[in-house]
Amino acid sequence: MVNIIEADREAAPSDSSEEADILDLKDDEGWEDQEPDVEKIEVFCLGCSQTFPDAQSMLPHCRDTHSIDIVKVQKTLRLDYLEMIKMINFIRAEGRAVGRWPPDLSSKDAFQSEHWLIPQLEDDALLYSLHDVIGEDLEDELSGVTFGVGQIEVAQPPQRSYNLSRDPRPDNPIYRIAEMEQRVKSAQKDLEQHKQLLMGDMELHGRLHNGLTREEATLEAHNSPQDVQSPDTEKGSCGNTSKVNGDTDSSYFASYSGHDIHETMLKDTVRTDAYRDFIYENKDLFKNKTVLDVGCGTGILSMFCARAGAKRVIAVDNSDIINFARENVYRNGMGETITCLRGKIEEVILPVKTVDIIVSEWMGYCLLYEAMLDSVLWARDHYLAHWGLMVPSHCTLRIAPMADSEYIGDHIHHWKNVYGFDMSSMCRDIYKDVVIREVEDSAVPAESSPFLQLCLRTTKKEELIFASKAFSCTLKADMEALDGFVIWFDTFFVQSPYFRGPAEGKAEEYIRQGGQSIAFTTGPHGKRTHWQQGCLLIDHKGKTEGTLEKGQIISGTVGYEKREDDNRALDIKVQWQVDNSQGKVKGKQSWSMR
Repeated sequence: MVNIIEADREAAPSDSSEEADILDLKDDEGWEDQEPDVEKIEVFCLGCSQTFPDAQSMLPHCRDTHSIDIVKVQKTLRLDYLEMIKMINFIRAEGRAVGRWPPDLSSKDAFQSEHWLIPQLEDDALLYSLHDVIGEDLEDELSGVTFGVGQIEVAQPPQRSYNLSRDPRPDNPIYRIAEMEQRVKSAQKDLEQHKQLLMGDMELHGRLHNGLTREEATLEAHNSPQDVQSPDTEKGSCGNTSKVNGDTDSSYFASYSGHDIHETMLKDTVRTDAYRDFIYENKDLFKNKTVLDVGCGTGILSMFCARAGAKRVIAVDNSDIINFARENVYRNGMGETITCLRGKIEEVILPVKTVDIIVSEWMGYCLLYEAMLDSVLWARDHYLAHWGLMVPSHCTLRIAPMADSEYIGDHIHHWKNVYGFDMSSMCRDIYKDVVIREVEDSAVPAESSPFLQLCLRTTKKEELIFASKAFSCTLKADMEALDGFVIWFDTFFVQSPYFRGPAEGKAEEYIRQGGQSIAFTTGPHGKRTHWQQGCLLIDHKGKTEGTLEKGQIISGTVGYEKREDDNRALDIKVQWQVDNSQGKVKGKQSWSMR
């Protein structure tokens, strides 16, 4: 435990005659009538812009006008000094966020993150006055950290004294200690992971030494009791195992720790070139700016920004890839510009209060799979300057009907006769899950329809989950059957934070019409990307659907919902209808992405 105790030290007495003369005031007549200089302070209200001469006069106004009683909250939750600082900064931040007032102060959980040690208001006089507000019994305490390396326990540091109440700023030692504590915890986590890998290698080596082949040893290790799946786990369609009611974040971040996925993304030239071209072609936007890279991966976007002239780049990632990103940064001589931090953006302590630009490659399959945009919007709300820029700036989700008899024959009808056996059960789940694949342009005989347009500067997290977004597609050619729907997205990089975005959000038309910004599509008519498209195959349950003719309209609604067992997974629901000579043909179906 590291105890941070406020202490006043008395100066040691001195026998120096020079010092005695200086302190001898008997000849300084008239000075005793002078009034001491008193620094005038202004305490800002927690809920409005009104100021008060001291904290005590602010408290009744805050309690009666804004229903916030920090004295009562402190006593109810038994907050110590640092927790009071966190709560006040949390209240001030929530006051700036739309739709978050009054803030929820029923539990410490809302402001437990070390991020809330950073003042939200420059020279916040209320933070200087906490002892006046609560009393001298308020504890000045910061929890330390003790960790082990193998069998070695790191000793507890000695107690140190800091005058916290007079200097609650990021350059105060208390904040540096908090930041270092977080780094120690991150290092401890990395060390534990390396220990687990080493133990696995040693166990495998032992089996090889006992005469097993590598394949046999590996199989035996994978079938050992500690690796057997429990009933609380399920296997997703992508092969990822996650706990049904547990924290799925660990498996999510672990999936981005390896090289393969980053190699795939870096070799996606549509994706990587778009970021590079926007940053390099707009160096005036990045010159001398502070940039935050959320989910930095290998650090490629951070290095683009540094090379474009950014004054400072803060790269954040919560997976093991951050270790490689840090090495990449130093190998390329950018260590003075780029700071790499490990952790969730919601939890790490940034070395700055605001940033000028947020850059992130957050897009998932069907745009919103994996819910990374939630974290990017959180970073925007807490760090981006009011005139700041989001990169990319806009995204549009699109849907179109699909008729792909070749795919249906190869992957569905195929199972009805496999060497003379009916194996139709093998394709049962193909109608339940979103299939990520490359769809031929010829399989989309209709104009796509936008059903969600996002401006990253203004979009709220609540808008990312929706039950019913309308779409309408007109057929450009006859369709033998409506086999399903295809979903993809277009992405735009706009220089001004105040630009609304291209009408209808169609990337290829925007570029063709001479748009001044960068844009790309992940649709079937564009160059292939690693996102490909999301296919929603319709289960007709054996019924034969009639041919659809050119000019007919397929309309309906699309819904995106997060799964209860995994908040990074999605359920996509579509309701549709087709007007034909026999009347309206309706349908609805749901697909999962997990």
